[in-house]
Amino acid sequence: MPTDDVLGGGPDLRHHGDAEVRDDGAQLVDLAVNVRADTPPVWLRELIGGSLDALAAYPDGRAARAAVAARHGLPVDRVLLTAGAAEAFVLLARALKVRRPVVVHPQFTEPEAALRDAGHTVDRVLLRAEDGFRLTPRAVPEEADLVVIGNPTNPTSVLHPADAIAGLARPGRTLVVDEAFMDAVPGEREALAGRTDVPGLVVLRSLTKTWGLAGLRIGYVLAAPETVTALERAQPLWPVSTPALAAAEACVRPPALAEADRAARRIAADRARLVAGLTRFAAAGVRVVEPAEGPFLLVRMPAAGAVRRRLRTLGFAVRRGDTFPGLGEEWIRLAVRDGETTDAFLEALEQALDQ
Repeated sequence: MPTDDVLGGGPDLRHHGDAEVRDDGAQLVDLAVNVRADTPPVWLRELIGGSLDALAAYPDGRAARAAVAARHGLPVDRVLLTAGAAEAFVLLARALKVRRPVVVHPQFTEPEAALRDAGHTVDRVLLRAEDGFRLTPRAVPEEADLVVIGNPTNPTSVLHPADAIAGLARPGRTLVVDEAFMDAVPGEREALAGRTDVPGLVVLRSLTKTWGLAGLRIGYVLAAPETVTALERAQPLWPVSTPALAAAEACVRPPALAEADRAARRIAADRARLVAGLTRFAAAGVRVVEPAEGPFLLVRMPAAGAVRRRLRTLGFAVRRGDTFPGLGEEWIRLAVRDGETTDAFLEALEQALDQ
């Protein structure tokens, strides 16, 4: 089975935003990757640097695991630390015995890619643009024994109601909720992390987006103890490095959580500025998916591929949308940045649309 849809003529599930800023894109202003700009903060860089003194010893994840458990009010046997949320998708695909996995799209494509790589046939539920990409629970087949959904969803920036997602739970079904961007939502409203009353619930979290640790790889799984045990058996020994463990322990402590919430509120203000600026181009057919709640926007416009290429010549990298199932060539995704960057981008977009 191919590892993506390219051989079958579908979207390339292995394409991600970092491809836009590699090689000839390295000098572009990055609106393609959803990692918060100007991170990690100084205090976190210093803490990670200090952890290097312990590199001669094998990693010991107990303290970080306990800190994550305490952050969510859970026992430690409900926590599994991973090398980023992406590793968790691979573990789920390899360790769980499922017959009919379903992925709700458009969303991050790695869950489906990992399931395919593990030999599964994957069904898609495609949410519709005309519905604002809102979840329609009845569209998920009753016989699905694994359902994957993002919240807030990448790339749509839609924040689904927690009750609607929890309503997808069924006896014998694993419900995987990717909350990689939930800490960018002020107050983390609609979060399911920490819930133990939803049967089959598996919540994935990432610490790479808000804290700028994509190169360090750190995330975690919250699930029932038996699920955690199954996933842990599929992991290699010492899967999370000592510097990543130090970062995880620090980033779930109360001072860091308060800092993350302040950042989330700044992102909300910056996002509103970007949305307002994009409305200037409504006559040119530019449309933003709203309400947006993540640190990125999904935008529809005519000839988006050509506009994206023109933006590159003007110094800006944006994420193509056509590699997400359920979207087409008329879509792009924009990471939310500070006001100065936003204003410069809007000027460039005006030029790109006029060409």
